[in-house]
Amino acid sequence: MAEIDGGRLFAKALRQEGVQYVFTLNGGHIYNLYEGCADEGIEVIDFRHEQAAAHAAEGWAKVTGKPGVAIVTAGPGVTDAITGVANAYQAPSPMILIGGNAAIGEHLKGGLQDFDSVTFMKPITKFAEQVKRVERIPEYVAEAFRESTTGIPGPAYLEIPIDVVNGKAEEEQVRYPQRYRTEAKAYGDPEYIARAADVLRNTERPMILAGSDIWWCDAAEELREFVEMIDSPVFLNAMGRGSIPSDHPNLGSLGRRYGLVKSDTVLLIGTPIDFRLGYGTENMFPQNPKLIEIMMDPAEIGKNRDVEVGLVGDTKPILRQLMDHLHDTGYRSPGKAWVEEVMTEDAALKAADEPMLNSTDTPIHPMRVMKELRDILDYDATVIGDGGDFVTFAARVLGINRPGHWLDPGSFGCLGAGSGFAAAAQLARPGKQVCIIYGDGAFGLTGFDIETYVRFNLPIVSIVGNNGAWNQTTQGVLRRGGRALGTYLSQETDYAKIMEGMGGHSERVTDPEQLRPAMERAFASGKAALIDVVTDPDVSYGNMGGRSRQQRQY
Repeated sequence: MAEIDGGRLFAKALRQEGVQYVFTLNGGHIYNLYEGCADEGIEVIDFRHEQAAAHAAEGWAKVTGKPGVAIVTAGPGVTDAITGVANAYQAPSPMILIGGNAAIGEHLKGGLQDFDSVTFMKPITKFAEQVKRVERIPEYVAEAFRESTTGIPGPAYLEIPIDVVNGKAEEEQVRYPQRYRTEAKAYGDPEYIARAADVLRNTERPMILAGSDIWWCDAAEELREFVEMIDSPVFLNAMGRGSIPSDHPNLGSLGRRYGLVKSDTVLLIGTPIDFRLGYGTENMFPQNPKLIEIMMDPAEIGKNRDVEVGLVGDTKPILRQLMDHLHDTGYRSPGKAWVEEVMTEDAALKAADEPMLNSTDTPIHPMRVMKELRDILDYDATVIGDGGDFVTFAARVLGINRPGHWLDPGSFGCLGAGSGFAAAAQLARPGKQVCIIYGDGAFGLTGFDIETYVRFNLPIVSIVGNNGAWNQTTQGVLRRGGRALGTYLSQETDYAKIMEGMGGHSERVTDPEQLRPAMERAFASGKAALIDVVTDPDVSYGNMGGRSRQQRQY
């Protein structure tokens, strides 16, 4: 009988799941897992901080729909990854985190980095367990993948102590689980499908808000068909962006508030009634429209505001059920007048942006940055937003045309997530444009991993909006109280020199006329590239036209 060690068992289990990459920062407790991965043809992508590795695992899920895997060492390696796991839990995104630990046989003896990480992880994961026996590693890996992907997706955590990682077992005694997960869909309750259809038959001004469930349920095609069937304006958020191409005639971007105020029925598809919808207050829904909510998570139905119909299950078959029911009962849409009304308002709001999009001011207006980037991005480019104010401008201007091609932290609002997201996106989509938009504050959290881009030949283009401030906070508190404390950075910081030191392509831009040429050079370089754009610190998303300069108070 042949012996096999824990690292190889682990890697065989990952290979069975189709894993191509593991994201990590090395440590002695986990090193043998790398050996196993290398022997099984799984590439080890190592970052400069465990937070970035964890974000990369979530990022892989966001661009492929399949769980990413991060491996971190014991103790502080695990705690450094907490932020990435928490973001995935809140999103929710499937990912697997593997953490090391001191040997089970030395527990409570004072081993290096001995730490009960399983208990620590339980509140922010769907599943957290310690592997206690070498031969059971594949079973635990299979269980982690099952828990991460079943029902509402989310992170799973496995702690593998060093004596299990380095231990050996007779391979004939090892069970590799097979065919242990189902891809069966959860269909909507037929009675509730009929109720939703009844509401739509009596609706004159329907409106659709679609979010992340569209992506996780692979329902982009069904969403497009549904939008066209009922001829509704549609607005996308979070991972829903790109589910309908930016040039679709029913897709709006700036007229959402107008549509909400005027509509008589709002369909919330994978869109919770949270802070982004004003918690469902009358200010957001003044006409008291009927709400139809379609969610994977039943706990989100009717949260903060009463709904007319709540449908629970997989968005893809639910939309198909709803369309079939409408078709079979002779449904006719209310006509194009309502869509045209909302899109006319949307176009008027976009037209009002033109002076800012073409601004020649220095320091550079953030809207000018986004206009130039919009015009140079490929149709199938992937864009990552990592920041506050600067990224809000990007979301306003940039068109996303395919599902899973816009990545941001989501409702957790986690700055620093972007570096890992960008690396995962470029690995998943070699040869395609990947661009990350950093605020200068966010860049300071995980921006050092531009060196990882260089080391692994990932031609990611980073755009840093350098306004010398945590501007989403700064401008808000200035308007409210006249001073800003602890919200400033140095606009003299030359982020281009940081990339230059890392070995990538870099430029610093202070003239708006140089934005387009600099971006063209960055994308054409074939290297990891960074453009440090000095932007107007007195322009914020809440005050896009600018404001009088005020005294900085540190």
